[in-house]
Amino acid sequence: MIKITIIGSGNVAQHLIDAFAKSKAIDIIQVFSRNQKQIISNLDPSKITNDWNALAEADLYIIAVSDDAIANVSSHLTFENRLVVHTSGTAPLTSLDNKNRKGVFYPLQTFTKGKPIDFKTIPFCLETQFEEDYAILEKVAHSISNNIYAIDSHQRKALHVAAVFVNNFTNYLYQLGNEICLENHVSFDILKPLILETAEKLLTLSPQDAQTGPAKRNDISTIEAHESFLSDENQSTIYKILTQSIQNHGKKL
Repeated sequence: MIKITIIGSGNVAQHLIDAFAKSKAIDIIQVFSRNQKQIISNLDPSKITNDWNALAEADLYIIAVSDDAIANVSSHLTFENRLVVHTSGTAPLTSLDNKNRKGVFYPLQTFTKGKPIDFKTIPFCLETQFEEDYAILEKVAHSISNNIYAIDSHQRKALHVAAVFVNNFTNYLYQLGNEICLENHVSFDILKPLILETAEKLLTLSPQDAQTGPAKRNDISTIEAHESFLSDENQSTIYKILTQSIQNHGKKL
């Protein structure tokens, strides 16, 4: 079994702990948590520490903290020449302290506290400083997921930006749609089958081929009617920007 120590007890750390606890190939020997009152499920309390000097020897140390804290956390590690990775989508490999061998173990997914998730479907983007360390990360990733990719720091940053567009920005558009429904006493539930169908189309079509709507058709009368209907300045501005971008096929506005 591969011995792993997880440093952090936040959302990503908790989900990784839950996933590794179900794997017969992984032994979580320790979790470092500054907040000793933090509840960590599926783990023997004796394995939790907040003492840097008490960190036991492991095959892999996974730093699952906020991006801003990665450098500081890795600098506090008291050992040298061990494999230390972070889980960030944007932090470069160089954010880790030079005294240890570096890597990235990035699960590309949105994690919600308390919501179980099927790790087998989650893409893991892996990167290591040294080629010989990649096999370890790959084995660890394969123990919980079926989707493994070798992704360098530049590609990972690109993926993270793309993920913001398809996840965070899209969810914000759902929020705007919900506001419009509430303002006009219509249930947002009516739109949910449309949301699901739009997402499912991308399993077989490219986003460009799946695009529909008045902007795609250049239906000027409908677009003008929508713009007249929207009294909220924020909603109206976003509608106009997205409409123009679709009409220009993604070219600069």
